[in-house]
Amino acid sequence: MKLPDHISAEKWARLKAAADQYQTPFQLIDLQTVAEKYQELKNGFDFASIYYAVKANPHPQIVGLLAGLGSSFDIASIYELDQVLSHGVTPDRISYGNTIKKREDIRYFYDKGVRLFATDSEADLENIAQYAPGARIYIRIQTEGAEGADWPLSRKFGCNPDMALDLAILAKKLGLEPYGISFHVGSQQRLIDVWDAAIAKVKVIFERLRSECDIELRMINMGGGFPAQYLTKANDFSVYCEEITRYLMEDFGDNPPQIILEPGRSLVGDSGLLVSEVVLISRKSHTALNRWVYTDVGLFNGLIETLGEAIKFPLETERDGECEEVVLAGPTCDSMDIMYENYKYELPLSLEIGDRLYWFSTGAYTTSYSSVEFNGFPPLKCYCI
Repeated sequence: MKLPDHISAEKWARLKAAADQYQTPFQLIDLQTVAEKYQELKNGFDFASIYYAVKANPHPQIVGLLAGLGSSFDIASIYELDQVLSHGVTPDRISYGNTIKKREDIRYFYDKGVRLFATDSEADLENIAQYAPGARIYIRIQTEGAEGADWPLSRKFGCNPDMALDLAILAKKLGLEPYGISFHVGSQQRLIDVWDAAIAKVKVIFERLRSECDIELRMINMGGGFPAQYLTKANDFSVYCEEITRYLMEDFGDNPPQIILEPGRSLVGDSGLLVSEVVLISRKSHTALNRWVYTDVGLFNGLIETLGEAIKFPLETERDGECEEVVLAGPTCDSMDIMYENYKYELPLSLEIGDRLYWFSTGAYTTSYSSVEFNGFPPLKCYCI
């Protein structure tokens, strides 16, 4: 069994000992790795505030660990808010980062003491002014983040820079505090220079609002986008730190605005091991070149990010010997439940029904995307070690 580069023999021994206790499918989270990744972010961007994107993995032990380490939190719903507050996190460490929100949810956040809200539209801004009077707002702009991102996020959220200017002016008129600009370059972003273009856009907005409207913004929220260690190669995290810091210094000098980062995948992705079992192995004809390997985890119970074969996880089995390319599919009665058909993983010919498959770097967007009861299958279980 060949371990991924980021999994030491010692770490694998701990993961394997824990995995042997449970029935598949399930996810293991190595909390030590989460703590190490948080410290890596703090050291790499020592001038920035870290707001963990809870949607990546909301397991209570992860939230509790990060709360204890001093992290702040990017929240998308009242349900995430209640969970984070239950860990003793104060409202000043929380941002309501969802630009699509109900009026009553805005009021709920405000009543709980949250004062930092994202927006990208006039209607949402008017709702914030009514239900969270005097709040700080930051405006999300669109970026060219599709290229280089394994999971692009550039269409649904954000507005163009001209609209961002208008929204900042409107916010001030409505009695809100225009506080900053945010962007997201796409999840699992492998092209570092997209941050350069995004930061340059932000600089123009800052300067125009200062010179034309007497509005002084104070914060840049650079979102997430930093990678986990999947099969598709990405630069070392230290390169991201060096280059993005250089972009900021070039545009804003030695005294940049407050910087917020909203990591999700990069904080918890590499901490996860998803363990599944081979349910069936078959061929579609006597002359078919590839076996179909069906496993008890699929698109609908943890591996939704394999949709379109976007994310390619390191995958191993304890079987050895000659390998053959396979099609990997999930257990449900839905023809979409195929993880990899064009991209071919190579698995041993000795693989048998009942064998376990180990999916590495699956700590992010697996349990939190898992369906509640499709085909009756329960949500993916998660255990922390």
